[in-house]
Amino acid sequence: MNKSLILIAAAFFGFTSQALAQSENNDDEIVVTDAHGKQEVIDLPEALTNDYDSLLNNYNSKTYLHVSFDCNMPDVNPVYSAEVYKERLSRMPTIIEMPYNDVVQKFIDRYSGRLRRSVSVMLGAQNFYMPIFEEALESYGLPLELKYLPVIESALNPNAVSRVGATGLWQFMITTGKKYGLEVNSLVDERRDPVRASYAAAHYLRDLYKIFGDWNLVIAAYNCGPEAINRAIHRSNGEKDYWRIYPYLPKETRGYVPAFIAANYIMNYYCEHNICPMRADLPVKTDTVVVNRDVHFEQVAKVLGMDVDQVKQLNPQYRRNVVNGRTKPSALRLPVAMVGNFIDNEDSIYAYRPDELLTKRLEVAVNTETPTVSYRSKGRGRHSKSRTRRGSNGRSRSVTIRQGDTLSEIARRSGTTVSKLKRLNKISGTNIRAGKKLRVK
Repeated sequence: MNKSLILIAAAFFGFTSQALAQSENNDDEIVVTDAHGKQEVIDLPEALTNDYDSLLNNYNSKTYLHVSFDCNMPDVNPVYSAEVYKERLSRMPTIIEMPYNDVVQKFIDRYSGRLRRSVSVMLGAQNFYMPIFEEALESYGLPLELKYLPVIESALNPNAVSRVGATGLWQFMITTGKKYGLEVNSLVDERRDPVRASYAAAHYLRDLYKIFGDWNLVIAAYNCGPEAINRAIHRSNGEKDYWRIYPYLPKETRGYVPAFIAANYIMNYYCEHNICPMRADLPVKTDTVVVNRDVHFEQVAKVLGMDVDQVKQLNPQYRRNVVNGRTKPSALRLPVAMVGNFIDNEDSIYAYRPDELLTKRLEVAVNTETPTVSYRSKGRGRHSKSRTRRGSNGRSRSVTIRQGDTLSEIARRSGTTVSKLKRLNKISGTNIRAGKKLRVK
């Protein structure tokens, strides 16, 4: 694409000149130049590569987020001196230190430039999720600024799945999720549940702090695991400062703490960068009902007159749109106004198209018919003929029913079964008459 067309497209989609310059670089990495002119490539956390449209794809964003027409700030990203950034970072009410350096600046530039429209979405979406994060962190006595970890983990997308399978707002791997009490199987994935995953994440962060006693190392370990941090400490001769072990960390983890600092910065100082938050209409209040039978989301939605996407959004932990109440009593989250309707119409919900929507059969019949044998006739080339095998001489065989005979006795004498006799002779009951012929083959 030639330069003039790029500039026109940039103006149409609302990119600033700074964002445009960044968009021409690799989307998955940033390059930092140190004081000696040496360049270092840092891999970006996946959430920093998500585009604006993908963030608007989940139900909450599509339904409850709207562009704010009250915000009339120019779509220009101001440039400030390093001293301004240092001063702003120092004023944030945090326990975790938020130092400034060139790497942090690179991430601030990315959030305030290329990702400014994504930040607008996240500023709106935080209305749904931050109260949950804060409550979970508070329950474990953790710094509340950790609530911005999901900004760099998932861009506040509850359905995010990384290239290595980390899932949900807090991007749990299966092993870690299960270790912290999250159920994951073919039907349920509680890593997608904002509430349960937030408490599991808070528990995990507290355990990491018990190991390292330093929040920057805790945040880094959340990204690459405590083993990788311990290796970096060992290779740096026992240093326990994130910025000292920095060269020994995985490439993505080198950018993880700077990205966390930048996320805290941009979520607090977005106005200074002319970023307009999307307006959020908070979802209706919800409550749960406990079900003891399997129920499909479509059964619930159709009978209660709901949007099936809303049922999915309220119950993201169910992977196949089925609440597996038959396995164990399971919670179904609904708008408060629908809870009474569910209780009143529960039988109708279970009775709505269960054979089509709940396809796991409880019992199946085994096919016991005699198989057909296909063979090739001589001189007929590729054409084949299929015949029914009827015993050694290829003919059907019958017997005469004696006085006092039963189907089971005839079956035993003839080397067959009662069910086959009934099928061959089209008998529905067990009554047979002496003197009549009965096919046995």
